[in-house]
Order: sequence, then C-alpha cells, then structure tokens
Amino acid sequence: MAASLLIALTVTPALCYYLLGESRLVRTTRDSKLVEGSKWHYTAILQWTLRRPAEIIAVSALMLIAAVMLFPLMGREFLPPFNEGALNINIALPPGTSLQESNRIGRIVEETLHRTPEVVSTTRRTGRAELDEHAAGVNASEIEVVTRALDRPQSVIMEEVRQNLSQIPGVISEVGQPMSHRMDHLLSGTRAQIAIKLFGPDLVTLRNKAEEIRKAMETVPGVVDLLVEPQVGVPQLQINLDRTAAAAVGLRAGDLADAVDTAFNGEAVSQILENQRTDDVVVRFNDASRESVQAIASSLIDTPVGAKVPISQVASVRTDEGPNTINRENVQRRIIIQSNVAGRDLGSVIDEIRRRIAHNVVLPEGYFVQYGGQFEAQEEATRKITVMSVVAIAGIFLLLYLALRSTRLALLVMANLPLALIGGVIMVLLSGGTLSVASLVGFITLFGIATRNGIMLISHYQHLAEEGLPFRQSIVQGSLERLSPILMTALVTGVGLIPLALGAGQPGKEIQQPMAVVILGGIVTSTFLNMIVIPPLYMRYGRAAAAAVTPALSPAEGAIHAPESL
Repeated sequence: MAASLLIALTVTPALCYYLLGESRLVRTTRDSKLVEGSKWHYTAILQWTLRRPAEIIAVSALMLIAAVMLFPLMGREFLPPFNEGALNINIALPPGTSLQESNRIGRIVEETLHRTPEVVSTTRRTGRAELDEHAAGVNASEIEVVTRALDRPQSVIMEEVRQNLSQIPGVISEVGQPMSHRMDHLLSGTRAQIAIKLFGPDLVTLRNKAEEIRKAMETVPGVVDLLVEPQVGVPQLQINLDRTAAAAVGLRAGDLADAVDTAFNGEAVSQILENQRTDDVVVRFNDASRESVQAIASSLIDTPVGAKVPISQVASVRTDEGPNTINRENVQRRIIIQSNVAGRDLGSVIDEIRRRIAHNVVLPEGYFVQYGGQFEAQEEATRKITVMSVVAIAGIFLLLYLALRSTRLALLVMANLPLALIGGVIMVLLSGGTLSVASLVGFITLFGIATRNGIMLISHYQHLAEEGLPFRQSIVQGSLERLSPILMTALVTGVGLIPLALGAGQPGKEIQQPMAVVILGGIVTSTFLNMIVIPPLYMRYGRAAAAAVTPALSPAEGAIHAPESL
C-alpha cells in the first residue's frame, strides 16, 4: 500500500504528462457507450432516491439492523479448518499394555486406515523415550498418514477414518492433522481443539467428576474424539516412616529416602577407566533383595550412630495401588477432558458444553473447571481484533476530519462502513456462516476500502460547490462524474479477489478465502448502496456542514440534469 501511494504521487503523474499529453483520449469529452448507458440508468435511480431521502435512509437502517442481528447467529472458530494433505492419528490403549500387544494393535490400525481410498502411506511411532519432551508409554502410538486429493473434502475423509477406527475394540483414537495438532498442543498442552481442565485436590474425586463431564459432553452434537486423560491404578510399593521408632535410632525421613533410593536406583561410588572410556561403578541391592516385600522389609540400613537396623523396625512396608500418573498445573492437580469438533462450529459447541456441565455436574468446594484450546485463543484474538477495529475506525475518523474540516462530513463519509458490513455479513452466511479470525481481519480491511468510496463522492461534491454549482446540482453532477471511477475501482478489486474467494478447501487458501469472501461481499454492497444512500444522506444532513467549509456554496438548489442522451 505504501509503495502504491508513492507510485501514484510520483510515477503516475510523470507518465501521464509524457504519454497522455497529445493523446486523443484526453481531448475527447464523450464517454463510451457503456459508461453513458450506466449514467443514464443511474440518473433515473438518483432522481428517485433524492426525492425520497427519508425512505432510503430508513431502509438502509433496517438492513444494517438486520445484519447486526445476524451476528449472534454466526458460528465462531479460531481459524478455518486446514487441508494439510496429511492426517495425524493418536492411538491410546489401556496403561500397562505391553509393547508387543501395542505393536500388534498398531498394525491392525494401519490396515484399517488403508481401507480409505485417499490414504497413500502410514508411519507409526509407538511410545516415546523417558527423556523425550513428550514422553509417553508404549500404550500410546502416533501415526502419520499421507493422503492424496480425490473428490472428497478432508473433513469427510477424517470422519470416515474415525468411523473405521471406532470399530476396533479397546482403541481410543484421536484424528487430526499435523499442523493443527501442534497448534492445539501449543495453545492448551493437548492435541485437541477443546481442552477442559478440571482442578482439585483429590485424585479419586477428580476422576469421578471427569467421568461426569465426559458423559455430559458425549451427547453434544459435533463432539468427536472425546477422551478423558488416561489414568489407571498400578501396583506401588509404599514405605511409611514410623517417626517415633526412627527417632529412637536417630533416623530422619531424608535418611530413609536416600537409603531406599540407593537400594533401588543405585549410587555411583567410583569410576573405572578401560580403553580410554570411563564407566561409573554403581552400588545397589541385588535382585533377590528387591523382589518381595519381605526381602525389602528385612533389608538393613545404616543409622547415624553406626548401627544397622532392618527397614521394618522404622517403617511399614506394603504394596498398594496408586495412579499411574499425576499431572499438575500451577501447583494444582488437574485432569483433562479433551475433544475435537466436526460438523459444527467451535463456538456453538463450547456454549452447549458449558450449559451441559453447569446443569449436570456439581463440583465440590475446591474444584473448578477451565476451558482451553482453540476456543480460548479465539476469544482472546476476537478481543484484540475488536480493540484494533475501534482504534482503526477512530483513526479513519480523525483523518477524515482533518481532510474535510467537519465532524458531520466525516461521519457522512463513514456512513459507508455499515453499508459494507451488510455485504460482509451476507457473504459469511452464504459461505458457511462461521466467523473466524480471518473473517474479522477481512472486516477491518473492508472498512478501509469502503471509506474510499465515500471520500470520492463527498470530496467531489465540495469541489463542484466551490466552483459555484448549486447544492443539489453538485450532488447530482458529482454522483454521475464519480460513477465510473467508483465502479471501476470496485470491479478491479473484486476481480482480483475472485480467485481467492473461490478457493474454499484448497490447501494454502484456508486463511485467504474467508478474508476474500468478506471483502468481496462488502465491496458489492458498499459500492451500490454508496451510490444510492450517500447522495440523499448528504442532501439531508450535509448542507450546513458543507456551507461552513465551502464559502462558495450557494443555498439555491439546481434542477436535476440527465447526461446526454444515448
């Protein structure tokens, strides 16, 4: 835009001077047949609207009110669905599943995936290393699926994959796309569009309430890949210190913990050098001393006074069942209920989930729910874009006031913004009815484009008034003279946007298409309603303001003159 402005102010005048100075196009005063025909038809419309300003303004206001009332009916989402040409499928089996069993079921899943015609190849990874950033047990598998484009959209392919995987017993699957999964993980820590985080102190209560939330969500239309964070009981060895007995022999809790850690995990006590390679010498209990509760209880540990006592003398040793994992966030225990959305917009699904949870789930004191994922990011982005929109509109108004030297004239120019809003809203509804961050950016861009048409009209009205034309005649002549430039700029912009607006579902155009659709629809209504609504608005409310900034303006009204007959 900055380069375009620079070229328009420097290069274009020079080119016109050298190339159009003796051109026949400059000397001719007659419009083309197409332009003359357009002006002839527009004159009849203009005559009708100038005789009925109140009716035109009222109809425009009703259209604006209808467009505003349609906003709550629109769906809401963070970003439009991407078509990445690949799928990312997470498979979860019950914790404790062996690597061999997980590998066997993984092969069944891959064979099932290849039943879908669009699937080209699959790559599976089962489990992750303990030191991996996203460590996972061998009960979890991640499958990358490469797809090819056929006649079906990506959403239909994903739904078919979900249906096929749901037929495999004992498998919990989550179907998404690689980039979308990574984005979801960055937003909420989970690879799903919706992450409901339940916080509370007791693990059993957390698990029970999470199951209640899952049951409340499973009947919500649009919810797919519903999953409660896996958690099962696993055998654990519990050693509880008897503080009285430990104090009698001079032991502290830390001493016992260090002894048990050394017994099971070992401790490096020295190093050996062999073939220029250094290895640690680790001391720990032998296998026989660690394989039963009785062996562990009878194991001897050193006391600070140099004596040796069995662990059973200072602590109770027993086996029990405990959770396989305990997750925390901000020092609080939490469990996540996650899901994706298919067939509906994200905003309406979240709204219904909130109502279901509020109605069906009663949380004890100390327990609370947080909603995360794409919805949280969408709300934050909407707030920021709303603030930026207000700032942009205020900036536009300030620039118009400085250019026109009148608050009323600046407001008349900005009357084109709601006219553009009407077309943008209509096109959003026609293209699926879902409002995303991309659509909101399109509305901001549209407001800047729409203001241009009002400036072209009202500034030309003032120019003609300064040349001595009566007020009414300046409106008629100015509208006719600006008809061709306004239509041409709108047509050129619209033609440039058509390839993007028609690219729905095509890879790489997921963000551009909603923006283009909003801008294209807004340009259409802004252009045509601008030529119909702004003239009567200016005639009804702009006379005093125009007279104040245009000393040459005559209060007399001239007659309406049509252009030369065809």
